Amino acid sequence: MTLKTRTVTEDEADIRLDRWVRRHFPGTQQSLIQKWCRTGQIRVDGAKVDTNTRLTVGQSVRVPEMDAPAEPKPVSRVDPHDAKDLQQAVIYQDDQVLVINKPYGLPVQGGPGITRHLDGMLDALRFGSEHRPRLVHRLDRDTTGALLLARTPGTAGKLAALFRGRDIDKTYWAVVAGRPVPVEGRIDLPLKRIGGARGERTAPADRDDPDGARAITDYQTLDHAARKLSWLELKPLTGRTHQLRVHCVAIKAPILGDEKYEEPDQNLAFSALIEGLSSDLHLHARRLVLPHPAGGTLTVEADLPPHMRATFKTLGFHAPPAQPPGRQR
Repeated sequence: MTLKTRTVTEDEADIRLDRWVRRHFPGTQQSLIQKWCRTGQIRVDGAKVDTNTRLTVGQSVRVPEMDAPAEPKPVSRVDPHDAKDLQQAVIYQDDQVLVINKPYGLPVQGGPGITRHLDGMLDALRFGSEHRPRLVHRLDRDTTGALLLARTPGTAGKLAALFRGRDIDKTYWAVVAGRPVPVEGRIDLPLKRIGGARGERTAPADRDDPDGARAITDYQTLDHAARKLSWLELKPLTGRTHQLRVHCVAIKAPILGDEKYEEPDQNLAFSALIEGLSSDLHLHARRLVLPHPAGGTLTVEADLPPHMRATFKTLGFHAPPAQPPGRQR
C-alpha cells in the first residue's frame, strides 16, 4: 500500500469525503474508509477528518492506494447504428451536461424483458471524455423529448439535487382526447402506486391516504380541433411516476395513445381518433430550464417526434420549431 495525494477539482466541490474516495478508488469498502480516517491515514490538507467531511475545491487529499488496484471496467460495445442515432439525437452539449431528444419507444433503463435501453448505450455519448454519461432523471419508454444527462460524476450529483429540490422547470406537450374544462388550471391530486391487471400503475389517492404522495400539474390548452382533440402544455411541479398521464385522465382529457390509463367513460382516446392519426403515445418533453452547474441558466427545447408532427399537421396545430439552446449567465 502506498500513499497518494490528489487535489479536489471543481467538479468535486461539496462532495462527502467517503464518496470522493469511492469515486477515485471504486470498490473500497466503507468500513475501510472509516478505519483510514480514524487512524489518520486519510488526511485533508494535512489534518485528520471524518468520513462525512465536505470537500472544497483545491483541497489536498492524502489517501492510501492499494498496490494492485482493480482493473477498470471495459467500455461496453454499442451497436454502430444505435450509436449514430443516439449521437444525432444530441441537442445540447458542453463539458458538464448533455441533452438528447429521446426517441419514441426507447426505454431509459433496463428491466424484465428489456435488453435494449438508453443506459446500455451511454458509452456512445462519451465524445472523448474519460467519464461515461450518467442518467439523472427518466422519461417513460414512449415519452419523447428533452432528457438531461450528466457528463461527470460530480455534475450528476448536482443535477440530481436540482431534481430533488424541484429547481428544474419542465414543460411537456400532449395531444389529448376532448377539451378540458376549464381550459387551463392546476391539478392538485395525490397519487399512489397500485397493482392491477395491467401491472403496477399509478392511481389517484385520497388526501388522507398514507400511501398517497402530493402531485401537482399546471396545464394550459394551446389549441383544439372541434373540441375532440386538444393540444395541452403541461408543467409538472412534482415528479411522480406517470403523473401527467393520470392527471390528464383526471380532467377527462386522456393523452392520445395512452392505452394504459385511458378510461372507457372519458372521451375514449381512440374513439376520438381521426382516421390516419398515429396510435402512439402523444406526450413530449418540450423544454427544460435549469441552473447550470457552472453558473447561469440553461434552456433547451426539443422538436416534436415524427408521429406528433404528423398529428399536428393533420389537426392544423402550428407548433414553433425548437429554439436553439442557450445559457444565460
